[in-house]
Amino acid sequence: MPESDDERIADLEAALRHDDPRFAQGLGQGRPRRPREYRRGRAWLAMGLALAAVVTGAVVPHGLLLAAGLVMAALAVNLFDTTLRRRPRRRRP
Repeated sequence: MPESDDERIADLEAALRHDDPRFAQGLGQGRPRRPREYRRGRAWLAMGLALAAVVTGAVVPHGLLLAAGLVMAALAVNLFDTTLRRRPRRRRP
């Protein structure tokens, strides 16, 4: 027997609330926030710090600081990936 539209909407609402609670709460209040995919403040901060370390390591000839800045930049790039890496949820029968 097919589900009613109300049940489908309730399932979508529950999935959205589980996936991004801040976005769902904003929608409920009438003041939506940006979805998780578009929030990258920490990633830009980490990238800025890493690039500052690279520039400082290049200006002041300090190889360890330069190498640490490059490693930090490589790690900061991963923060830009917003896909959730979790096990897929099983569908209810």
